[in-house]
Amino acid sequence: MNSKKSSSSMASLASASLRNKNTSKIQKQLAASVLSQVNTSHQTGKAMETIASSVLNSEKYSNATKSFAGSVLAQSDKQR
Repeated sequence: MNSKKSSSSMASLASASLRNKNTSKIQKQLAASVLSQVNTSHQTGKAMETIASSVLNSEKYSNATKSFAGSVLAQSDKQR
């Protein structure tokens, strides 16, 4: 079990991303995952881990999207 949680600064960025109508679908998915892990013991699911990993391995995503992906992976199940 991973006890890491989203930081308040990352949660704030994720919230702003979700409110922005120009944010990409993938960034919104990652931002929602970040927000779901604030002050809870929720861990990243396998499907979201796959998405986040793909984002980090790609050149086409923004730094903000990659930051959300990194946060999501940091909160994943380390046994997988």
